[in-house]
Amino acid sequence: MHRSTREIRLAQALVESADTLADDFEAAHYLSRVADHCVGLLAARAAGFMLIEEGRTVSLAAGGIGREVALELLRAQHGGGPCPDSYGSGRPVPPVSIRAARADGRWPEFTERALAHGIATTYAVPLRRRERLLGALGVFGADLPGGSPAEDDSTLRLAQLVADCAALGLENGTRYAQCRTLAGQLQRALSSRVRIEQAKGMLAERWNTPADDAFVALRQYARRHQLPLDRVARAVIDRVADDAELRREAGRADEEGRP
Repeated sequence: MHRSTREIRLAQALVESADTLADDFEAAHYLSRVADHCVGLLAARAAGFMLIEEGRTVSLAAGGIGREVALELLRAQHGGGPCPDSYGSGRPVPPVSIRAARADGRWPEFTERALAHGIATTYAVPLRRRERLLGALGVFGADLPGGSPAEDDSTLRLAQLVADCAALGLENGTRYAQCRTLAGQLQRALSSRVRIEQAKGMLAERWNTPADDAFVALRQYARRHQLPLDRVARAVIDRVADDAELRREAGRADEEGRP
């Protein structure tokens, strides 16, 4: 790939890797798009991500016209392969000839499947965020390794850069979703509190009684009927609550000496 074209594609990949602050973010779809960029940037036939938690594969994502091949090769690594090795060591697995690995008895199932699909070389880099390992990026090529050590190192560095950006994007997407969930919970809690205060004020005014007594009636009614307090407050605001029974709850609280 021409240098300027490659630089433009790298910039596009990095920008897309950072674009994870969205309500519809999905990790598998996101990693598939990043894998698409890897195929072009790394002159590969296919590439894919393996997400791993506590030594167990939890998700696979691949890209490129060889997407199905990549997914099959990722699945074939349950008994060993470049991705588990990279994840286990936390370091890149340099480009290796599939035939050479097969001859050495390395990754038997993976190398058999790779040769069946005409894959001649593979390598992997860890998917990590600082010290936390999330999985690995595997790259599969149709050409035998023929580059110099410097070229191989440059390729691994580029793959690692994309993987690191992908890991950052995953973390940001997860944190954004958590923040959205927390914000939603806080908003619901605030809205519930406002409704309860509104209902309490309505009852206090209607009964000409202190607001605290109205709140006791709401609370006791909710407990007796095993209903959320917010639901009872909604009924009061919508004027569909049983006013007489609510007042009886206030009377019971007075008789029993509850505040």
